[in-house]
Amino acid sequence: MKKFLLLLFTWWGNTTFGTWLHTKRFGEFVGKDEFGNSYYKQKVPKNASYADVRRGERRWVVYADPSEASRIPAGWHGWMHYRTDVAPSQDEMPHWPWERAHQPNMTGTARAYRPAGSLLSAQKPAESRADYEAWTP
Repeated sequence: MKKFLLLLFTWWGNTTFGTWLHTKRFGEFVGKDEFGNSYYKQKVPKNASYADVRRGERRWVVYADPSEASRIPAGWHGWMHYRTDVAPSQDEMPHWPWERAHQPNMTGTARAYRPAGSLLSAQKPAESRADYEAWTP
């Protein structure tokens, strides 16, 4: 019962009832990434031409728990934003040695990036230098 209520009333867990229903009716599963996110595109009618398919083709993602947009890998990001027609599940993308592993978005947590001089930073801002003179109009 709890899972059903979460499906009806929340969007941050996995998917809402409306998205689930739309995905079941109109979605075609394209693939899954290493984070568990599932990617879908609009089902193609049997007698549609290529121009009809590309016009208004919808693509969407059903996030794994938790819903975090920064957890979309680069290849899937390119597919979601129509930079490529071939999904990463259909075309193996090479991983280069200089590529880093994904780091989650830490905004709003204790591990968030706070540069020197920020009000929330533990570091004190640098003192002004003796040779610095503030501009006055």
